[in-house]
Amino acid sequence: MAVRGRDARGGRPRLARRAAGLVLAALLTASACSAPADADTSLTVREIDATLERRAAAVLARDPAGYLDALAPDAAKLRAAQRTELANLADVPLKSWSYEVKGITEEDGDWATAEVELRYRIDGYDTAPVAARRTLELMRDGARWYVSADRPAKGASDQLWHQGEVEVVRGAHSLVLGVGRPEEELRQIADTVDLAVPAVSDAWPQPWARRVVVHVPDSVESMARLLGSPETSYRGIAAVTTGEAGTTGERPALADRVIVNPQAYASLGSFGQRVVLIHETTHVATRTSTSTATPVWLSEGFADWAAYRGEDRTPDLIAPELTGAVRAGDVPAELPDDKDFGFDGDPAELARAYESAWMACELIAERWGKEKLTAFYAAVGAHPGRDGAVEQAMGSVLDTTPEQFTADWRDYLSTRLG
Repeated sequence: MAVRGRDARGGRPRLARRAAGLVLAALLTASACSAPADADTSLTVREIDATLERRAAAVLARDPAGYLDALAPDAAKLRAAQRTELANLADVPLKSWSYEVKGITEEDGDWATAEVELRYRIDGYDTAPVAARRTLELMRDGARWYVSADRPAKGASDQLWHQGEVEVVRGAHSLVLGVGRPEEELRQIADTVDLAVPAVSDAWPQPWARRVVVHVPDSVESMARLLGSPETSYRGIAAVTTGEAGTTGERPALADRVIVNPQAYASLGSFGQRVVLIHETTHVATRTSTSTATPVWLSEGFADWAAYRGEDRTPDLIAPELTGAVRAGDVPAELPDDKDFGFDGDPAELARAYESAWMACELIAERWGKEKLTAFYAAVGAHPGRDGAVEQAMGSVLDTTPEQFTADWRDYLSTRLG
């Protein structure tokens, strides 16, 4: 499942699984700090920039003394915490690390509060930086500013290294970063992702990086802090994918993260774990063809289609909730709406939404072919907005209409599941 912004969409226990899209994307940048074009260019901002540039350079150089040099000398607790955080990052292969001052919210003589965006990239994996909003308090001593407090901005989430020492396991196509989890568990996840990548590439032949970064926090509570959401949103969800879907059809660069709920993931057998990670990897692969024009039923249905297409399971086993409804004479009247994929509803209805979406993509692949399904997905995502996106793509790619497709889909449900 993918998460868009802060809107999370969940799955059913096979389930304990997924989410579709936050891509934290920004302009490609090296280790540097620069104010945006319309930002305050006052002496204060320039001096704070200089402090943060030194701090960023120290992170990339793995230089604890240089990193601490940017901190207020008498801020003992902050210095101890920041020393630990830098050590937690020691094994993470960073390509870039930079700060951008977004604004000075308070300034009183030698004291200031700045809203700052931290951007970083993992070497060999991210084609755009992950962005994290921070609130910094600073004090001036002479011509230099020193950081006296550093915390997530209001509404912002943790980064993995805030939660403990990050252990790194590399796979052929995967980089698994874990905190407080056994190395054997991280290796098993890396191996499963390595199998998922070629399966996804077969389902989605468009070019993509074929590399996946996975975060494995120590608990669902820690997972929720990484996502900036209540932990109740993710209990029973085995994994989510973070990322932005882009706006008005734009194609964002990639900095996706698959975030695993270790307890829910461990409750699945090998089949369920494989399905979950193929599903999430599909979200990573399709990210540049996913936009706000893409309805959730298509993004989640396609990810499930990719995950199940190589499995020897009958539709009634893959879609038990929907099968029960169809056999009881309750065939859905419409394709599921975006809101049907929310975490806060009835679990059975959520399951039916996912299963309905999967069956819609299964119908397209069976009747029009795999190539038409992927072309349809891409055409919807390329549309400049949600309105008319599905209608236009159905007409140009499938030579049908939403009304006719819905009728065909309802008949398909009755035939396959009745």
